Amino acid sequence: MSERIYTQHHELAALILHHCPEEGVFQTAVPSLLLIHHREMTDKAYQVYKPCFCCIASGAKDIFLANEHLSYGPSNYLIASMNLPVVGQVVQASQAEPYLSFKLEFSQTQILEVLNETDLTQPTRETARRALFVGQTEPTLLDAVIRLTKLLDQPKDISFLAPLFVKEILYKLLQGGFGSMLAQIALEGSSSYRIREVIEQITRHYEQPLRVDELAEMASMSVSSFHRNFKEVTAMSPLQFQKQVRLQEARRILLSESADAADVAFRVGYESASQFSREYARMFGAPPRADIKQLKQKYGNILNVNA
Repeated sequence: MSERIYTQHHELAALILHHCPEEGVFQTAVPSLLLIHHREMTDKAYQVYKPCFCCIASGAKDIFLANEHLSYGPSNYLIASMNLPVVGQVVQASQAEPYLSFKLEFSQTQILEVLNETDLTQPTRETARRALFVGQTEPTLLDAVIRLTKLLDQPKDISFLAPLFVKEILYKLLQGGFGSMLAQIALEGSSSYRIREVIEQITRHYEQPLRVDELAEMASMSVSSFHRNFKEVTAMSPLQFQKQVRLQEARRILLSESADAADVAFRVGYESASQFSREYARMFGAPPRADIKQLKQKYGNILNVNA
């Protein structure tokens, strides 16, 4: 790690600690910007990532997408270009050197605006690629990240400057090694664009029965082509994707409401409470009642979310 990047990480870490002095996830005054602080390793946290850019100032984290495992720390950044059910775990954190992270969510529209407003070369429409990837952090990218974080100390300037600084970050990402992959989600007609629309449909209506032929038609693909492209993007089949989203939502409901597991099973789309219980235990390591009891004993009524 170069001396410049080391200095930048030290500055970013100080800014995050300033605005997020306590452990947890802090929603900032800048829309879609979150700051995260943990002083010890965490248990695995299950969540659906929205499209986002994550940058670590201190510590390290593992992300699991289906059977794939990605690790990243201060020398890397992580991008999720679509809604994805992932498992995250902070694997390096201490009182002396806590895990400190910057997370910026973005939309397909914002990516398209940057492409249309700059002289970036419009990429060709490639075949679908994985929607979760780790890149190498560059000093100019960290400069933009620090500028946006510093803006939190100038609340009167946020409404005008924050959109400009966010565009700068996205512009730097589109210039980077994974820029073409990121741009694909905004290029109407590309395989990634069409799969993204299907993913949004599934995550919005996860409780509804899954008809692969209808999803393939929505993506303007044959069923076999749709399956191939969907798995390339998400590392799982449409049915596996829906199952993960359903089970994560069921766990959230069970933690936040006094609800019966069988009722929750039907709410998230299961027709069989016993099948729900089996699949829940397979994913989270214990049946619903035992899992929720253990979580509430450890964390109270708030699910441990590692953004």
